[in-house]
Amino acid sequence: MNRRQEALLEVRDLRIAYHGREGRTEGVAGIDFQLQSGEILAIVGESGSGKSTTAAALVGLLAANARIEAGSIRLAGEELTRASERQWQAIRGRRVGFVPQDPGLSLDPVKRIGSQLIEALTLHDVPKALARQRSLELLREVGLADAERIAQGYPHQLSGGMRQRVLIAIALANDPPLIIADEPTSALDVGVQRQILDRLQALARERGSAVLLITHDLGVALDRADRLLVMHQGRIVEAGEARRIFQAPQHAYTQQLLNAAPSLTVQQRRAPVAVPWVDGQPAALLVAKNLSKDFSSWRNHEPAAVDGVSFHLPRHGTTSLVGESGSGKSTTARLILGLEKLDTGTVLFDGQDISQVSQREWLALRRRIQVVYQNPYASLNPRLSLEQIINEPLQAFALGDAAWRRQRAATLLEQVELPVRLLGSRPTELSGGQRQRVAIARALALEPQLLVLDEPLSALDASVQGQILKLLGELQARLGLSYLFISHDLAVVRQISDQVVVMQAGRVVEQGACEQIFQSPASDYTRSLLADIPGRRHGVGAGVPAKATLSPAASMQTPSPASRLLQVR
Repeated sequence: MNRRQEALLEVRDLRIAYHGREGRTEGVAGIDFQLQSGEILAIVGESGSGKSTTAAALVGLLAANARIEAGSIRLAGEELTRASERQWQAIRGRRVGFVPQDPGLSLDPVKRIGSQLIEALTLHDVPKALARQRSLELLREVGLADAERIAQGYPHQLSGGMRQRVLIAIALANDPPLIIADEPTSALDVGVQRQILDRLQALARERGSAVLLITHDLGVALDRADRLLVMHQGRIVEAGEARRIFQAPQHAYTQQLLNAAPSLTVQQRRAPVAVPWVDGQPAALLVAKNLSKDFSSWRNHEPAAVDGVSFHLPRHGTTSLVGESGSGKSTTARLILGLEKLDTGTVLFDGQDISQVSQREWLALRRRIQVVYQNPYASLNPRLSLEQIINEPLQAFALGDAAWRRQRAATLLEQVELPVRLLGSRPTELSGGQRQRVAIARALALEPQLLVLDEPLSALDASVQGQILKLLGELQARLGLSYLFISHDLAVVRQISDQVVVMQAGRVVEQGACEQIFQSPASDYTRSLLADIPGRRHGVGAGVPAKATLSPAASMQTPSPASRLLQVR
């Protein structure tokens, strides 16, 4: 029997376009692939490559302005391109399980977890009594041991990893032969990511289900997929066995993605910034001493969110706080920024104790300490132009007149490598990477000494992450900035850090020079974090160079900015 007859899913010459006021935009431009039962196939590519549009078509959830213009989607021999919404309602859940990207948006916030699982079963004619029993079994299958308590809870009472497990349980509820997972772990730290993917992979193998994994993380794809499709501008530019593609990519775009993925590459940094010591103390820009914060009350006693945390930040250098969700790293940053009040401890900034300053004194400090937040889609006001966004801090401090502020905004855009013509644009007209550059430009407007970067890359594609990392390095060298970098992504941390502080359950378990932490970790917890970096299973995680080479034809092409960013700084 040939491969086409055996395929569970067959996509042939699929073409999808979006239609709007500005005309037709091609989303998928004629792709072909097959997926067998029991196989895991990953589709990788940057935002806009067409991978999520493809996934949406395979579950009948295309946007209202999207149209399948040509091609075929066949599931177990049945054509789906002309299926009605009523037919799709019968297909989704029973024959195709779908694990979406954001559990915060995908679960009903006013319904209990158990009710949502029961509904997924009863929609496909499972009796309610059996559905109630099965819902608890499903929660246990996805690794949620306290199933009865979780079933009675609401989504907001669960962590991101727990919510993602619930979505997997819903996708698996009716034993579908095909599971489509669209960026199912992009917002999770590496430990939880590994647990989620381990569970999804094991359950799929046990049930013989096929899995289509959509991801921009090439390390995840290498760890999990049997085969790989690389998409670019709506087309499949390379396809084949995953390991072969990582070892010998044939297309320049694939090489570009490999070079840009922090988890698959080792980027050499400049020599670490030396920190002189005076009277037994580091002469650093920022020194945190014994910081503690306890949010519990007499009714609800919990361990302290931050418990005796101490570290220093070298002047003109970068200290990174790393750890899983709930480790206390973001709370530590909020204590340093004066956004939470310290219970105990001291924060010295440029020699000044800022832990007890007044609000008026903090206003002056805001000119010297600025923040870049995690989500570039949420941190910029969509109603304002880029000029207005960048000039907000200047207006808040009544600096300059309108003409001066406009020139300052133009200069800042140039500093973050965006064209000045975008000054009149709004955030909705920009990509995620461009928005994060605007957020950085706004943070630089007041010429601060310290930037606090709170998960600034987690919402971005790998190649865009590489571009922003390169930009941050150049700005630091040119402007003498110091960075407090907060991240759960150790591959990214290695590329930017001088010092690394590893946190667990509110405490520092290990800290030291970046290469010391990565090459000779002293803590079991640190070693477990390093082991969870995507790509490590096959020897290409951060710390082990990727064995990627171009074919002779591809190697003749001009290197892209993404490939050049791996050059030694």
